[in-house]
Amino acid sequence: MTEVLLHFLIIFTPWAFGTTELWSIWTMNIAAYALGGLLLIKWLIRWRTGFELIRWGTDSRAREILAIREKGFRIFTHSLAALTVLVLTYCLVSASNARATYLPGHHRFEYHDYIRWLPHSYDSTSTWNALWSYVSMALVFWAVRDWTLGKTSRECRETQLEKPASQPGFSTSAFGPGGSSPPQPRHRELIVVPSRLRRLLWVLCINGALVALEGILQRLDGTNKLLWLVEPRFNNTAESQFGPYAYRANAAAYLNLIWPVCIGFWFALNSHPSLNNSSGRRLGAGSHVMLLPCAVVIAASSIITTSRGGALTTLAMMLGATGVFLATTRRESILLRTSVLATFVVILGLAGYLGWQQLRPRLEIVPPDDVGQRTEIYKNAEVVSRDFPIFGTGPGTFGSIYQLYKDPIQIWAAYAHDDWLETRITFGWAGFSLILAMVCLVFLGWFFGDGISSPPGFVAMMWLSLAGCLVHAKFDFPFQIHSVLLLFILFCSLLFCLSRKKSSPARTRLQHSSGG
Repeated sequence: MTEVLLHFLIIFTPWAFGTTELWSIWTMNIAAYALGGLLLIKWLIRWRTGFELIRWGTDSRAREILAIREKGFRIFTHSLAALTVLVLTYCLVSASNARATYLPGHHRFEYHDYIRWLPHSYDSTSTWNALWSYVSMALVFWAVRDWTLGKTSRECRETQLEKPASQPGFSTSAFGPGGSSPPQPRHRELIVVPSRLRRLLWVLCINGALVALEGILQRLDGTNKLLWLVEPRFNNTAESQFGPYAYRANAAAYLNLIWPVCIGFWFALNSHPSLNNSSGRRLGAGSHVMLLPCAVVIAASSIITTSRGGALTTLAMMLGATGVFLATTRRESILLRTSVLATFVVILGLAGYLGWQQLRPRLEIVPPDDVGQRTEIYKNAEVVSRDFPIFGTGPGTFGSIYQLYKDPIQIWAAYAHDDWLETRITFGWAGFSLILAMVCLVFLGWFFGDGISSPPGFVAMMWLSLAGCLVHAKFDFPFQIHSVLLLFILFCSLLFCLSRKKSSPARTRLQHSSGG
């Protein structure tokens, strides 16, 4: 049931016009609450029956050896859980301790008594809505982590049959059940993506490729209706839309989150020993070869959107991805390294053929009205941030509070087009610091984790995906779009399930006995 709900969220959120309407937001929230309910049921069953879930990275052979490391990571996990509760409590206090409520029908604020030294909101309705969405995101994070770390019945049987390596010249990686495959040389890393994670990533990559392909077809057709069905109230021109997204930059942010993980997933599957023969790796063997065309379509589409920020972010991420693979595949075959570089060349070729004519004028000549609007928004937003430095204006309140700071002749802005600035405005430095601490723990978890042992290249591509979205958020508002935020949270949860490759127990005992 957990897997069905997760796959539903992955598929539903982008196709529901990016999950920007009230009906789609609450559909997502209800599905996330159901995930949280399933997680609570599982916890209760384990507590009442004493059932111990068999997880990746906690097999009995390695438990004693890795006890210190596991204890250290439990501190990370408990800290992140505590920060999650703190952020949600912060939002709850802000909504309950509202300074005002904005009445859109009357275009005025209704002010209330409040406690000044506690977090407070200048639009209680917006903050309550933000709280419900943040609760759903938190439930998705912890439900995904609990489900991904659990082993399937087949993986549990393979773990029981697994025999410790007896030769110091061989090592295995816990990125999958190593017992079903022969030992590999020490410089080779046995990589088998766990079945739950594998299915989740397959659904994500295929769905992302379909979204990208639909966006390309819609752009070539020239229609200004999203999915050929709905003409949005804002951005009602074909050039400003892409696929199901009414704003092309949001589509680019969504696609830029997927394609690095898609390539990293391909590399992990390609490293499976069953794809090797005596003469080397066969790049065309296995269904995983379909991931490269998916990555090409997705990455090229992020440029075809003609979003300047999305295109520049894509190019920067491609440079980063090239560096990652050149560094992590030094011992791989020339054919494999060439295939990765060729993939990036094909991406640029497809993007240039379908999107360069529309993107080039936007890169060369910046529309004056666009510059003026962004400059006005940034200036006004900086004034708001100085007026509410500690607790901010309340989560989700930027659109309501901004109209008090703009000139009558200026255009009202629902978003700051800078999520870093907007988060600092709405949460204040107190809440913003908590969020930054959570992000840092997620990125550092791989170094101290005891979960799914994973290769550096796969993790680096996931880091690149998240970092690209964080950079894009500096000059746009991807985190205000629920489908993008959900995908970001999902990747954070998966990243927090991964850990560095551990030494095999036999090898560790040998090192201890020899004084190493």
